[in-house]
Amino acid sequence: MSRTPLDTVEHAAETPDVELPWAELGLKKDEYERVVEILGRRPTGAELAMYSVMWSEHCSYKSSKVHLRQFGEKAPQSDALLVGIGENAGVVDVGQGYAVTFKVESHNHPSYVEPYQGAATGVGGIVRDIIAMGARPVAVVDPLRFGAADHPDTKRVLPGVVAGIGGYGNCLGLPNIGGEVVFDACYQGNPLVNAGAIGVMRHEDIHLAKASGTGNKVILYGARTGGDGIGGASILASETFDDAKPSKRPAVQVGDPFQEKLLIECTLEAFQEKLVVGIQDLGAAGLSCATSELASNGSGGMRVTLDDVPLRDSTLSPEEILMSESQERMCAVVEPEKVDRFLAICDKWDVIATVIGEVTDGDRLEIFWHGGKIVDVDPRTVAHDGPVYERPYARPDWQDALQADDANKLARPTSSDELKAQVVQLVSSPNQASKSWITSQYDHFVQGNTVLAQPEDSGMIRIDEASGLGVAIATDGNGRYAKLDPYAGAQLALSEAYRNVATTGAKPLAVSDCLNFGSPEDPAVMWQFAEAVRGLADACQQLGTPVTGGNVSLYNQTGEVAIHPTPVVAVLGVIDDVARRTPVAFQEEGQLLYLLGDTREEFGGSAWSQVVHDHLGGLPPKVDLERERLLAEILISASRDGMIDSAHDLSDGGLIQAVVESALLGEKGARLVVPDGLDAFTLLFSESAGRAVVAVPRSEELRFTDMCGARGLPVTRIGVVDGDSVELQGEFTLTLAELREAHEATIPALLA
Repeated sequence: MSRTPLDTVEHAAETPDVELPWAELGLKKDEYERVVEILGRRPTGAELAMYSVMWSEHCSYKSSKVHLRQFGEKAPQSDALLVGIGENAGVVDVGQGYAVTFKVESHNHPSYVEPYQGAATGVGGIVRDIIAMGARPVAVVDPLRFGAADHPDTKRVLPGVVAGIGGYGNCLGLPNIGGEVVFDACYQGNPLVNAGAIGVMRHEDIHLAKASGTGNKVILYGARTGGDGIGGASILASETFDDAKPSKRPAVQVGDPFQEKLLIECTLEAFQEKLVVGIQDLGAAGLSCATSELASNGSGGMRVTLDDVPLRDSTLSPEEILMSESQERMCAVVEPEKVDRFLAICDKWDVIATVIGEVTDGDRLEIFWHGGKIVDVDPRTVAHDGPVYERPYARPDWQDALQADDANKLARPTSSDELKAQVVQLVSSPNQASKSWITSQYDHFVQGNTVLAQPEDSGMIRIDEASGLGVAIATDGNGRYAKLDPYAGAQLALSEAYRNVATTGAKPLAVSDCLNFGSPEDPAVMWQFAEAVRGLADACQQLGTPVTGGNVSLYNQTGEVAIHPTPVVAVLGVIDDVARRTPVAFQEEGQLLYLLGDTREEFGGSAWSQVVHDHLGGLPPKVDLERERLLAEILISASRDGMIDSAHDLSDGGLIQAVVESALLGEKGARLVVPDGLDAFTLLFSESAGRAVVAVPRSEELRFTDMCGARGLPVTRIGVVDGDSVELQGEFTLTLAELREAHEATIPALLA
């Protein structure tokens, strides 16, 4: 893109007819014309580079922001919320002067092109968002979705993604404590690699992304800037994959976790010495994002000299430097008298740091190269005033037929042997089988504060050793439910994550989300998105859990085929003492098993309908948010007061999946009975929401059932923890050895 003479602002004003490659950079004709209107002239090549990446779908949310406003408009009052939507990550108060920051983001398209680096740099990017808030990262989570488990390309993508997440996270010394792995043919060409991170700080240590204070210096520190990732995530994630287009392999960033570890320690030491006025990580859109966002969020302008940026490749043009998404870089705003100390800390940690500019008293972002001014813009027009599209949306023609294809009418087992066979078929299916082949590649216990990790209902981290204060996080989403009804599907994703946090004994506080959908240019996809956002905003308002931030990932489709709408919801909760947590595993023989909640004939989108019949149709389970709230309160109280020794939420696969998982983890069997009013099939496979199964010590039975009765929560005794098999009285017996073989052999066999 470089031209001779240097394409300065002055040169641009004098040469209005110079053709610029706006379409190649992903801008539409009217968007380019809007840039010209804003500037009152044609943009320079460097300005065009900045607008193109910052106005991309990935960075500007131009198709989604009209809907995302609901998260603010419907936000519930929350005493816990300290920093909400708009910053690098949300922050909540968890008590005792501690604040926790958390966020989930996507790295979907890069991970399909280059699985290892795409996934690794997804972890690196989300961790830098956490650092930028002033927090020490303490854990990561990874909600993942891949194509059909037996498809050849899944063998290419999945091992690389898992190795990238494990390699980067393990090298950073961050425990991986949660997430999901889901297989579905709809993700074949568009795997979803969502990454989340949690960080901890004191209230007074919160930092924001703003450049304030005239004369303060702008310091770029971390790795050198290279040609990897030029326009990578920002442009790669802003259009549909098409086999006819050239490969985008060079657009994927390359990560170095050891450099990131140094960056973490260097940044935290600078925070500790109160050297930083404002800070921003360099993720998608690189320097274009960091400079424009810092300047637009501050009280003045900014002047940057691009020649001072440390490079790995001296041939890079200024446009490439501005668009590069090279990893492990951050930008800090530092008072002049503190610059030497900041640079000394960077030197101590062997982190390259360079003053590249300063805060000015104007309102312009000015960037210079070889003595010429190549950028002169109002930074808000780059960072915040991008296009806003009210895309047309319409309920698709096929939605009624899909919902009318009722899964409740599918053929059910007609004998005990058939029922038993379907149980084995379910627990050995790729989505319900053990994921230990994957999760064993992650370090769950580094740092020594992990209390719960996969395959628990939620991960849990101790954040204060003296008091036992801790936080829990769960991520959930069911694209099959959302395909049937995106409004209810989003609410079910929130409900499950909320329930998973409460099942461990933690109180749900706040939400982050990662909204994965197809092309916004398809009215059917845009309807799915609008409905999902509306559903999630309504449910968060009712449950009192504000959305603190998140990510939208669009264009997840190959040609005309979109993924299932997949809103992934992360819920963060707090627990006063992690010693009172409730695990999934059965603890003691003789304990009584109780089913909490109502079980109905609800099989739409269920694991049973998928595994046994390869069917998707009907309606998903009904959502009852007040029941979810009541169930959570009961689970939290029972955990705190020692009334239950294990608990497991009921979701994918229903009761039998939950019982098998608890039995295998605890190495203790269960004898089950069919309660009055239910048949064996519905008891085992229904996926009605708002339910959990708990193991109650006999000494606590009366106290527990009285509490449920007094609060109006249905509670049904369904069995006892006992023996070395799972038995449904009068129907079948499966030994733990048989179940373990079925549950644990599937994934290794598929990926061998």
